[in-house]
Amino acid sequence: MPIIRVPAVSGSFYPSSKLELELLIKKLLQRTNKDTNPPHPKAIIAPHAGYIYSGEVAASVYSILNDIPFSRVLLLGPTHRVGFNGMALSHADFFNTPLGNIPLDKQTINQLCSIPDFNFNDAAHLHEHSLETQLPFLQSITNKEFSIIPILISDTDYVSAANALSRIIDDKNTITIVSSDLSHFHSYDEAVEIDNCTSEKILSLNKSAIAGKEACGCHAINVLLEVARQRNWTAKKIQINNSGDTSGTKDSVVGYGAYTFE
Repeated sequence: MPIIRVPAVSGSFYPSSKLELELLIKKLLQRTNKDTNPPHPKAIIAPHAGYIYSGEVAASVYSILNDIPFSRVLLLGPTHRVGFNGMALSHADFFNTPLGNIPLDKQTINQLCSIPDFNFNDAAHLHEHSLETQLPFLQSITNKEFSIIPILISDTDYVSAANALSRIIDDKNTITIVSSDLSHFHSYDEAVEIDNCTSEKILSLNKSAIAGKEACGCHAINVLLEVARQRNWTAKKIQINNSGDTSGTKDSVVGYGAYTFE
């Protein structure tokens, strides 16, 4: 029997109904401002909060991927519930969403497990939302089958991690997605200031590491920035806002940013 990782936040972060989820994502994607000269990214950063909060920002960057052919996705994100060091892999054969099953690239995942700091850790993946929230968007922007390599990243050596993932990232049929929100639980004005500074670090491929207080997916972002520096990629900001722009309250907000790398 195949091992299927079932959704952990279906019905809370996004609708559990297939039809409702399809309609919501279609609506979010249609509301994005279409770039007349869209980038053709090798990697993106997208947020992972509930869709009512961060769906608009996520859609702004996924609408760009709509024109990019890919057959595999490298998914990198943080852990919110289970502590560990290094990179956590999954034994699952499929990750499921209300839109269907997505196969994992088991051959590549098994190869990664032989590298120091890469370990199977199904407990870390079980209830984690950072990667799961990316999947319905991916399923909505392509009608072609694709596989995923889901990796949760905690404290690790960024250069070593970037080097270990190089062959995957450089594959022409692979898109890399880093899942991360920005600052958490500051007032609206404080969040805007912090997130603008973090955004500048990302856009300049700053060698000063992004900290956890700046982005919950800091470790995954720092690995991506190392990859980008090695390849002389250019980062572009697609959209940035926070929950105060979408939920109404501005006393304590969470920041969201979408970026491309090409």
